[in-house]
Amino acid sequence: MRALAWQSARAPWALCHAYASAAAGATATGSSPAPQRVALVQGSSRGLGLEFVRQLLLRPDTAAVIAGCRAPAAAAGLHALQAQHPGRLQLVQLDSTDESSIAAAAEQVAAFHAHLDLLINASGILHDDGMSPETALARVSMANLLKCFQVNAAGHILVCQAFAPLLAAAARENGASEERPAVIANMSARVGSIGDNRLGGWYSYRASKAAVNQLTKCMALEFERRKQRVASILLHPGTVDTDLSKPFQKNVPPEKLFSRGRAVSQLLAIIDRTTMADNGKYQDWAGQEIEW
Repeated sequence: MRALAWQSARAPWALCHAYASAAAGATATGSSPAPQRVALVQGSSRGLGLEFVRQLLLRPDTAAVIAGCRAPAAAAGLHALQAQHPGRLQLVQLDSTDESSIAAAAEQVAAFHAHLDLLINASGILHDDGMSPETALARVSMANLLKCFQVNAAGHILVCQAFAPLLAAAARENGASEERPAVIANMSARVGSIGDNRLGGWYSYRASKAAVNQLTKCMALEFERRKQRVASILLHPGTVDTDLSKPFQKNVPPEKLFSRGRAVSQLLAIIDRTTMADNGKYQDWAGQEIEW
């Protein structure tokens, strides 16, 4: 099935590759500066991920956006954006809980792009059918723990692992510098902070966010040790009006419940100003560092 999906997807991928190549050629021949940046959003079919894709496509500095999700054929929002931005948005099947899917997605992207400048891991799970945040120790289960760790932590780092060569290639070949590195942005949450934990509860979700924090910090230190210009950061978007937060919004003051547009705009502003000095940082939507 994956081979068939690959064949049917070749036309839009080729269009996007041609767009990026033409942009690079325009710069090489001395005409006006053209967009070079290639961005990938994992978990892009809805919520924050879909809004990241939408806003990145509006940016003149971004030549191509790759949207990775479990079921691209059913992602109506992504197909609508693809129609609005012909040749710039590519859809790829990417299930972050399946290592073979991650590997196939990385191979597919590498076939059309020599580098990747931005990777955003936006997928996340807090509740699902038969699953809700645990308010007491007695409610903790292996199933909830594994599902949260798989989606919120393990999936993020495995996607980073698969796409690290393309990010490192951007750092080598696309003019990356200490001030303008390739960037990995992993979505975390303030509730992943151990030092900031005053209420307890939400065992699986809190622990999985603490886990992605540690995994990302390890990766950031490795990039630094290898002298690779890839900055890995953790971002807390605040409470955003998405399906993930919907059941828990009643106690959130209106001024603290962000629209998707506002939340993503704030996070992209942080990504835009990220330098290697920010590598390994854990920040909230306002750019303030959060204690670990």
